[in-house]
Amino acid sequence: MTTTRATVIGATAVLMWGSLAIFTTWTGAIPPFQLVAMSFTVAFALALAKWLARGESLCAHIRQGAPVWLLGVGGLFGYHFFYFMALRNAPAVEANLINYLWPLLIVVFSAALPGERLRWWHAAGALAGLAGCVLLVTDGGRIGFRAEFTAGYLAALACALTWSGYSVLSRRFAAVPTDTVGWFCGVSALLGYGAHFTFETTVWPADTGEWLAVLGLGLGPVGAAFFVWDVGMKHGNIRALGVCAYCAPLISTLLLVAFGQAPASGVVFAACALIVGGAILASHDMFRRRRVAA
Repeated sequence: MTTTRATVIGATAVLMWGSLAIFTTWTGAIPPFQLVAMSFTVAFALALAKWLARGESLCAHIRQGAPVWLLGVGGLFGYHFFYFMALRNAPAVEANLINYLWPLLIVVFSAALPGERLRWWHAAGALAGLAGCVLLVTDGGRIGFRAEFTAGYLAALACALTWSGYSVLSRRFAAVPTDTVGWFCGVSALLGYGAHFTFETTVWPADTGEWLAVLGLGLGPVGAAFFVWDVGMKHGNIRALGVCAYCAPLISTLLLVAFGQAPASGVVFAACALIVGGAILASHDMFRRRRVAA
């Protein structure tokens, strides 16, 4: 698989994550950990159906070393656990801003991988994407960090470190088949149910629309997205994907605008220019390789 193809495949995860907010609004009053657990259950069922359809052994991808399991389950479940803990203990705006350091951290951490070098255009593109994300999350307004929300801020930072670490370290386990992500989803679902029963009261979907929204989450942003992201991280351009990840909040905002759940504004267009421009700048070396090959 070529680097360009793997990068394109990985970028489809960003498109799916962009639909996370709109799907979540359609799930009604389902508590977050329950929603994560149900979505991961759908994702695991998706992988299970694929294995059965192809006649593959269900245990073919489960025999992995402890570091692989720690990275996979820690990345998928750990990120969601810290994210919801952040939202419980800090205002959503500040928590999301700290959380969205993870694309920038992917760009920075990737420099430590064998054969990778951090160039000025990678850093500039990542910072432009971060600036666009700040505009979106704050709606161009001011933010203020307060000492009483320190626990929430630390949880949000743990989010950023968990997902960026999981993403970059996946390259070191490139030989591990992507199908293994299916088992990560299965274990994460079990842990999600444990967190749900510990912190929340069960609320089942109220109608068919809410059930379909849960199914959509499990098939897309909290399901298939993790499989294609794994392909991109293991075989694609990590830095380009890291900066492209800032398109997720942009896509999310545009979808909310399209469905009448958020107003369009100049801030959205400014953020769009920064994020898209930053992604193009960070992908400079990939475009240069294609010109040389031509």
